[in-house]
Amino acid sequence: MNYAQHEHHDFLGASNQALADPPLQAALTRLTDTLMAGNRKGYAALADSSALRDHAKRIKEHTLAHLDRYLEQLEASVQKLGGRVHWAATADDARRIIVTIAQQAGCQNAVKSKSMTSEEIHLNGALEKAGVRVTETDFGEFIIQLAGERPSHLVAPAVHHTRESVARVLSQHLGQPLPDDPKSLALAGRRVLREEFRRADLGISGVNFAVAETGSIVLITNEGNGRLTTTCPRVHVALMGIEKVIPRMRDLPVFLKLLARGATGQTLSVYTTMITGPKRPGEQDGPDEFHLVILDNGRSRVLATPFRESLQCIRCGACLNACPVYRRIGGHAYGGVYSGPIGSILTPLYDSVTLNPHLPHASSLCGACQAACPVKINIPHMLIGLRALQHQHGQGGHGGRHRGRWESWAYRLWSVVLRRPWLYRLALRGARLALRRWDQDGWLTRLPGPGASWTALRDFPAPAALSFRQRWKKDLE
Repeated sequence: MNYAQHEHHDFLGASNQALADPPLQAALTRLTDTLMAGNRKGYAALADSSALRDHAKRIKEHTLAHLDRYLEQLEASVQKLGGRVHWAATADDARRIIVTIAQQAGCQNAVKSKSMTSEEIHLNGALEKAGVRVTETDFGEFIIQLAGERPSHLVAPAVHHTRESVARVLSQHLGQPLPDDPKSLALAGRRVLREEFRRADLGISGVNFAVAETGSIVLITNEGNGRLTTTCPRVHVALMGIEKVIPRMRDLPVFLKLLARGATGQTLSVYTTMITGPKRPGEQDGPDEFHLVILDNGRSRVLATPFRESLQCIRCGACLNACPVYRRIGGHAYGGVYSGPIGSILTPLYDSVTLNPHLPHASSLCGACQAACPVKINIPHMLIGLRALQHQHGQGGHGGRHRGRWESWAYRLWSVVLRRPWLYRLALRGARLALRRWDQDGWLTRLPGPGASWTALRDFPAPAALSFRQRWKKDLE
């Protein structure tokens, strides 16, 4: 399957392809089961994880309520340390700023640590077009860059690859056959990437958190590539969304305790790096120039809407691991850079609700995403809000699709039945009789007509032998 081709309008087609891909299904189950178990174990290890998550949420709420003040403080703190701050209203602005920095500094080879924000603005293509060679240095990102694909998970971008496919990609890149055991592949990747670090003159990173008080940016990684990216090249550019700022250094440990636990179940990620300005006189490591690019790209527009809670996201991927929809179709089916439950909110908000009509409906609204989220974002509530927005804009009632004649007729009939209790009881009795032949231990494994699409993939609960009212009356007797 070519994972680079799916766009937002092909959600249903991409989902069907993913469901028919056994290796992908196995990889998704393996990864999400492991990460979910780690998530639960990590929270359980905290004395009162719920209270800590509430505290983190309050910090985020406070920061967003005073975002202008903290961003200005961050700018002043970075400049005081000798860094430079650039404001980018749009993705075009951010690309132009970073390309200009590279050209003015005479940079020709860039290395990047994993940054979903750089994926959001499609930075690599702009740099390559300007003559700057770009290498992703997170191993998973490096593999999908060689394969010409997009990340499929916030934490594990190459989750859709097996070790056999990784071996094929690396073998083709190196021009020599490689065994498919993980150790050999890791050593081969290390050899290649070390040479890239040696020749790089531009390092590009994202920002997990930016501390307004000190002007520090914080990177949280499980590979050493982040530190090499930000210390080896003579120019370092950090790209962050406006929502990544936090007020004080003492707020940082709250999020450090939660981010790794939410993402992988670790107590802390392997590397937690705090960068405070460029290299100082007498220091041997670090860049000569440090640039912080602060990106809006629709975020301030979201800030003024009922969906502002989505800006509290710390990009841990916990909601993806918990989501029954993501666990079946993976990240590429969503079409945008951000996938899973939070992507079903961010992509329509940052891009367009009209152009991403299926994403607000790519959820069972089971609430598993909110339960897993380190800052307890009410994702189901916002998905319902996006569906209501679609309805207000006349996009139809199901995935932006206008209802057909039979579907409209069915909804009208259902409305009539629900308004008349006697008719509802009669309809329920009729359904119970009509579906009895397909009832197997309380489940319908095959439904007639349009219902066959449902039971082709999963069972449907059979109508109960007794209604709630009948049970209640029977218990009172």
